[in-house]
Amino acid sequence: MNILVINGSPKGEYSITLQTALYLKNRHPEHTFEVIHAGHRIKALEKDFSPALEAMEKADLLLFAYPVYTFIAPCQLHRFIELMKEHSAPVAGKYMSQISTSKHFYDVTAHRYVQDNAQDMGMKTLRGLSADMDDLLTENGQQEAELFLSHVLWCMEQGYSEPVLTQTAPTQPKAVEVPVQNAEDGNEGKPGDVVIVADLLPEDTQLAGMIERFRQVMPRKTRMINLQEYPFKGGCLGCFNCATDGKCIYQDGFDDFLRNQVQSGEAIVYAFTIRDHSMGARFKMYDDRQFCNGHRTVTVGMPVGYLVSGNYRLESNLQTILEGRAQVGQNPLAGIATDEDNPNAAIDQMAATLQRMLETRYHQPKNFLGVGGMKIFRDLIYQMQGMMKADHRFYKQHGEYDFPQKNKGLILKMYLVGALLSSKKIKAKMGNKMNEGMIGPYRKVVEAARKE
Repeated sequence: MNILVINGSPKGEYSITLQTALYLKNRHPEHTFEVIHAGHRIKALEKDFSPALEAMEKADLLLFAYPVYTFIAPCQLHRFIELMKEHSAPVAGKYMSQISTSKHFYDVTAHRYVQDNAQDMGMKTLRGLSADMDDLLTENGQQEAELFLSHVLWCMEQGYSEPVLTQTAPTQPKAVEVPVQNAEDGNEGKPGDVVIVADLLPEDTQLAGMIERFRQVMPRKTRMINLQEYPFKGGCLGCFNCATDGKCIYQDGFDDFLRNQVQSGEAIVYAFTIRDHSMGARFKMYDDRQFCNGHRTVTVGMPVGYLVSGNYRLESNLQTILEGRAQVGQNPLAGIATDEDNPNAAIDQMAATLQRMLETRYHQPKNFLGVGGMKIFRDLIYQMQGMMKADHRFYKQHGEYDFPQKNKGLILKMYLVGALLSSKKIKAKMGNKMNEGMIGPYRKVVEAARKE
């Protein structure tokens, strides 16, 4: 079996994720393993993609290995997948699977992204291995890795594969009308500052029209940042150089740009055309480079909105990512305006909602996507506080260390309740008193609201 490991980590041979693939290589000398350092050598591969094409031609199984960066895979792997499509990589009919390492922060959306794109190219996909960063150091983690490869090879022998989940038949986007305003009706000079962060290519005329309409109907001042024009030196390297002081190892000024130009606004609107089931590699580079903020939710309370061109309703994974970005960042989501049905009405509604959120300081409560994500970060930073010093200070100041196991009063109370419930006689006498006791404090609040 010829197995091609596509290492998406920018760290190359120093990738923790890659070690799992190398472990399997050493455990199974009967198979041939070849590694492409797609993340580390992405700029060289942009100039000459032929070595990758030759390796893919020989492979029976493509095994994508990568760390999870910001809801998906590193931007370098995004770019590699773009290159696969641009060069019509000879992978149709071949099998693929994947290995990721993370603290399980949105590993599901990362795996779905890689799977969807592999299916675009006609590949037969098999469920991957999502491992904790330290799993390979344990006997259980080693066994899980071996069982994973064994299962993948068995599925290949049987001719099994995962069903195709995303069908993206192109639809004609609806035209956007840009209202003509008189000079006195413009939004210049009004209070507030809405920053539009866009990935706008010259051919993205539909998206450009959506942005222009939003700027016309938004009551507050707006300013535009096109990520295509920013001089990125490269994508996040995962080097942790920024862990203590927030300074990125790249000398391209992005950390200052992010804080002074983007996060200085009152609200942010992101604008992009759907590319490869995501916001695109350039936008992903912007997202990954925000790691100079570590895991700190520095824009808490800042409303966000989206202008999206493309078949958004068919992209369930992307929908989860956009909702998750807002939830984890604790940013009220003003809406996601697309050009699928009535873009004019969608843009107008999003602008009006954003304006109201700014006026009322509306703050949406966190749902599972936000609560679950922050609990993972909370535990991670608490363990890594010696290195992630800026994150640790931020989490302490903002009360993120809300460990439920430290609530000794509640724990003792539950022991008492449990003891009472374990007695059939006491339980019978209690009748409905437990429900009444539980709802009592809430009824007091309800009654207090009536008096006010």
